Amino acid sequence: MIANHPFGACLPTFGNCADRYCLGGYGGGGNTVEEMLDLSKKVEGLDGLELVGNWHVNDQNIRDVAKMFKDRGLKIPMLVPDLWTQAKWGRGSLAAPDARTRQAAVDEVKKVMDWAAELDCPYVDVWPGQDGFDYSFQADYVEAWKWLREGLAVCSQHNDKVRVLVEYKLKEPRTHCFVDHASTVLLLLQGLDKVGVLLDVGHSLAAGENVAEAAALLSTYGKLDYLHLNDNYRSWDDDMIVGAVHLVEYLELVYWLKRLGYKGWLTLDIFPYREDGVAAATQCYRWMTAFSRAVDRVGLEEFTRAIRDADACQASDLVRRAMNL
Repeated sequence: MIANHPFGACLPTFGNCADRYCLGGYGGGGNTVEEMLDLSKKVEGLDGLELVGNWHVNDQNIRDVAKMFKDRGLKIPMLVPDLWTQAKWGRGSLAAPDARTRQAAVDEVKKVMDWAAELDCPYVDVWPGQDGFDYSFQADYVEAWKWLREGLAVCSQHNDKVRVLVEYKLKEPRTHCFVDHASTVLLLLQGLDKVGVLLDVGHSLAAGENVAEAAALLSTYGKLDYLHLNDNYRSWDDDMIVGAVHLVEYLELVYWLKRLGYKGWLTLDIFPYREDGVAAATQCYRWMTAFSRAVDRVGLEEFTRAIRDADACQASDLVRRAMNL
């Protein structure tokens, strides 16, 4: 599977990943965009890198960034507007109660869409992480929903060269994010044909979803545009190496991606805080390749037959055979 899909990573995979306890990061990664790009080239199968607007690309360096990627034969599949790290987004971005803040969020997305078009980047990822609430009586749920839809609708019409995607998450940085599940994002995007969905495996796990089911649901409604790959223990978005925890769930996800005919990017959103970024990304690539081979070892038809028979014992046997155990 991985050989037939563009394989990418978020650029911070190759940086000095900081957490709230070690603000400078744990070392071993690159300090500049150029250094991180050079590290990424050591990962087998890597086709492109995802960037965050104003962190990695801006009006002043956009031509330099384009040259850096071209010189290294790498693509930019996604730009992400930074709607979460600045104090002005503290009470929300697209769904902020203040109209000027909402307009600033729309302007930020539009600006990043224009950068994406200039860089021949097909997608912009809107992650409304600050759009939510922490306390009861803190949010106007009806108005917030309306503001989110209006903002996304305006952004989606801005530049026909770039498709806007929405990434959902249960919590963090808010204790409750408005766009929290696959079903929620589908409701939000009803009638917004120019807006798709980015499915982050870790976000789906932390939301208590079955990731394969979420992928199938999104695909059924024509909204599965892009995947972020990582793993966690479900209680938090740990952004761990692919397959570190959920082997069987990943196997089922890969089966469904093949059955659904998904052809989009498989992009790592991992934070190897104490691990070597190149080694961690390489492990992710090898795990995805192994999952693909495992599904092929049994074959889509046999898995599909077990599903249609709703036969858990047969499915268990097929999983063991797929993993050659």
